Amino acid sequence: TIADPYAGRISYFRVYSGSLHSDSTLYNVTQSTTEKVGTLGFPQGKETTHVSVIHAGDLGAVMKLKETRTGDTLADPSQPIIYTPVELPPSVVSFAIEPKSRGDEDKISTALQKLTEEDLTLKLNRDPQTNELLMSVSGEMHAEVVLGKLKRKFGVEAILHKPKVPYLETIRKKSQAQGKYKKQTGGRGQYGDCRIRMEPLERGGGFEFKNEIFGGSIPKNFIPAVEKGIQEARMKGFLAGYPVVDFRVILYDGSYHSVDSSEMAFKIAGSMGWKKAMDSAKPTILEPIMDVEIVLPEDSMGDIMGDLNSRRGKVQGMEAKGSQQQIQAQVPMSEMLTYSSTLKSITGGRGSYLMHFSHYEEVPAHQQSKIIAETQAAKEKKAESS
Repeated sequence: TIADPYAGRISYFRVYSGSLHSDSTLYNVTQSTTEKVGTLGFPQGKETTHVSVIHAGDLGAVMKLKETRTGDTLADPSQPIIYTPVELPPSVVSFAIEPKSRGDEDKISTALQKLTEEDLTLKLNRDPQTNELLMSVSGEMHAEVVLGKLKRKFGVEAILHKPKVPYLETIRKKSQAQGKYKKQTGGRGQYGDCRIRMEPLERGGGFEFKNEIFGGSIPKNFIPAVEKGIQEARMKGFLAGYPVVDFRVILYDGSYHSVDSSEMAFKIAGSMGWKKAMDSAKPTILEPIMDVEIVLPEDSMGDIMGDLNSRRGKVQGMEAKGSQQQIQAQVPMSEMLTYSSTLKSITGGRGSYLMHFSHYEEVPAHQQSKIIAETQAAKEKKAESS
């Protein structure tokens, strides 16, 4: 599949059996949908010779297929044969990508989407936590090719940088606090008062809110506002601005004013109570841990093992794989952002690796101080620029 900025989508194909006629309808067996085939052609360099039929063994081109993508099989509806698609190398390196010009955000998203149609090893996703557009490729050279295509085909210049690490925060002990918001103005005042308990949950437990109010110390219609205040506060973080997870909040008591209480007052009271409770709940930072599989020549084993140790990696196993060695390890994501170039340097380009998310773990104390300092510096820089 080629994404041509002028002609649109062009699909190149090979006829394996029978013959393909222009203006016919075929069945896309891979996508389980019908596809209308328009004008057919033989590609010859930049030119295409239009033909009415293409026979078995020949290569052809067709424009503007709606559903068909690279690797799909088209067949006669009465004989839905399907061919196994080519196995593609995995995308192992991720970069955050953004346009050089601020006004090109929509343009770059559209262009990248078109490039993913012609390059199945190019993967795109937006990190919901950092809000960065991430581009996963097979290596640095592949990334350079993508940037070249963006500029040449679509007139968009882009910048690549290391993706932000999606850290999280959590608590390590139980705590409780009171959140009381009281404001008296000339007219009607504001009053909200809540008492909460917090306790840690298992890793992956997310966030739970439990209402244990009895006897109407807080009217039912104000309780969702308390939860909303806590939800909004936890998403902004406590130590370093990362979402707080894996804890439960129990609302067990409070008070209200028949005139001055409002949803806004209880929302603010909820966030105030949560912040106070966090102070004594031993907050900590969690980091994503990646499962890493490295295939390398045996003569590079010592250097790679030493490098993994320096990256806080934990080796899970080793085994021979033909003439090479395979290492399984778990390594923090923050330590793997520049691994591609290191592996290439150590192995002379003979090593490869795969990586995917495993779980979250607590960050060592000395690393936490560094993360908090970096976050604070970034906030100050942003404040200065604005």
